Amino acid sequence: MVGGETGAYPAAQTAQELEGGSRNLSGFWAVLVTVVAVGMSLFHLYTAGFGVLLAMKQRGVHLAFALFLIFLLFPGSKRAKRNVLPLYDVGLATLAAGVVAYGLVFFEELVLRAGAPLPLDLVVGGIAIALLLEATRRAVGPALPIVALVFILYAFVGPYLTGPLAHRGFSWQRLIEHLYLTTEGVFGIPLGVSATFVFMFVLFGAFLERSGAGEYLMRLAFATVGGMRGGPAKAAVVGSGLLGMISGSSVANVVTTGSLTIPIMKRTGLPPETAGAVEVAASTNGQFLPPVMGAAAFVMAEMTGIPYVEICKAAFVPAVLSYIAILGIVHIEALKRNLRGLPREEIPAVVPTLLGGLHFLVPVAVLLYLLLAVRATPLKAGYHAVLTTLMLIVVLRIYRMARGCREQGAGAVWGQTRSLWTDVLASLETGARNMAGIAAACACAGIVVGVITLTGLGLRMTSLIVQLSGGKLLLTLIYTSIASLILGLGLPTTAKYIVVSVLTAPAILLVGPNVPLIAAHLFIFYYGILADDTPPVGLAAYAAAGIARSDPIKTGFLGFKFDLSAFLLPFIFVYNPGLLLVDTTWYQALALCATSIVGMYAFSAAIQGYLIRPTRWWERLLLAAVGFALVRPGLVTDIVGIGGLALVYMVQRSRNMPEVLPGLPQSR
Repeated sequence: MVGGETGAYPAAQTAQELEGGSRNLSGFWAVLVTVVAVGMSLFHLYTAGFGVLLAMKQRGVHLAFALFLIFLLFPGSKRAKRNVLPLYDVGLATLAAGVVAYGLVFFEELVLRAGAPLPLDLVVGGIAIALLLEATRRAVGPALPIVALVFILYAFVGPYLTGPLAHRGFSWQRLIEHLYLTTEGVFGIPLGVSATFVFMFVLFGAFLERSGAGEYLMRLAFATVGGMRGGPAKAAVVGSGLLGMISGSSVANVVTTGSLTIPIMKRTGLPPETAGAVEVAASTNGQFLPPVMGAAAFVMAEMTGIPYVEICKAAFVPAVLSYIAILGIVHIEALKRNLRGLPREEIPAVVPTLLGGLHFLVPVAVLLYLLLAVRATPLKAGYHAVLTTLMLIVVLRIYRMARGCREQGAGAVWGQTRSLWTDVLASLETGARNMAGIAAACACAGIVVGVITLTGLGLRMTSLIVQLSGGKLLLTLIYTSIASLILGLGLPTTAKYIVVSVLTAPAILLVGPNVPLIAAHLFIFYYGILADDTPPVGLAAYAAAGIARSDPIKTGFLGFKFDLSAFLLPFIFVYNPGLLLVDTTWYQALALCATSIVGMYAFSAAIQGYLIRPTRWWERLLLAAVGFALVRPGLVTDIVGIGGLALVYMVQRSRNMPEVLPGLPQSR
């Protein structure tokens, strides 16, 4: 059976510190956090099953819970003690929840005096925005609050600017009213999606992971590819893809799969940074895999009006291709280092492993049935998927209870009952803790969107991008990808998607009138995913580095490099939406997938500087050109691209060179 060393500290602790807060509380405060987190999850379960509240109320309760948890769980500085909760943070938590609750308690009065707020309304709104910025800084880092502050400043300095960025300017009263007392700012669409769809799917992932599904999927991955060349690394990719279909979280994906795969990758010859990077690249792309995908996919559904199930269908083929591309670059890495697979005695048998955990797939099947066949809303589908997973946990505990009674007597009943309650409460708490940072990021991104709608910046940016690109679609896409990568240095995926889509998606659609709406937004979403492995913010890289005992910055940059193997994919589906199953036949989509795989593998070889042997400079350039040639659909470009790849292969085949790059540690 697969196994290995443990990481620098427990994987569960890594996940808690990065997504659920790094404070290690005990006593009364630990109980309080559990009660509040469980209450938050129960509130969302209730509203999902029996009807959500009015938009402002639903979003307000959601944000109040989130801010309260953030100030209790996330210290204000890295030097703060992790086992001590200062009283000022308790005060900030209470104040943050209170100023958000102000809009709930006085909801009717605020509606009646819309457009003419009282001074108290504006003071409370200003405090709420300030505390939201601080909570976001603690939970997701300083970059997003800084971006929000820049946009807030832009609302005031418009009259002093020239050119397309100039506007008439707004008073602080008008700005606070727009951001706090309407659904155009803090309480806008991003927070609305967080308060409904996203929470339910994050909770679903927490319950499913607690049921043991993650361990089952990893065993299945090792059973299928563990014996191949570089088997542990390929198992990390396959396992992360399978888990990514149900988790929607890069960090959760890294922790669940990486705690098993990273030590084994290190044992079979990969350096710590490389082992962590493989896991990072594979885990972040899980946000692109249906049926759960990442939080940004739900925001996309609301912002575009495209049903979530249609987004899932469109994203499926590119998601699979992205994992094939990562498998390709991992395979090349294994060739470079002459890595071997796991010994046969350490690999589980495929059929018994598959059949032994089919029950874990029942909740996923229920989710897919509700989304695809019944066409239920994502909120309702997620709700029933959570209930199905809860029933699965109960059935498993009853089964173990019955088996334990035969072996241990009546004591097994109490033990399994206690374990059941522990699993349920832990899942409810984990779901809420993991959502706190997402809620704050969505609310903070709402500030950016609010300023854009207030000042009309979106139209100005569209005009500016069109002018810079000269009306060329390719240049517009390149500018958009560069903007995404730059923002990736500081923003999490969801926030980056919100900002970039508002500013650049209209330009893509204006320059390329034949580009489908879903292709433009999936293009932005895909590059947004790279945020989770782009230093200095890449949370997934920090999680993997904690397990691999490696440098998180080096791990993040290597993970970004491995993700670049699928860099061409968004360009492919923008130029040929058939890859998104838009206006195409099945055989056309199949042919496009085949040429895309060849192109991405050639691009992977160019990135790695290796095909079947180390490449010379001209071979590397030709391989990159092959990848680009296969981006644009067409018989001529396909023939040229495949011919170029064949040329490099034959030249390398005839060359008398070592097949392994010198200076790299080899598998023993």
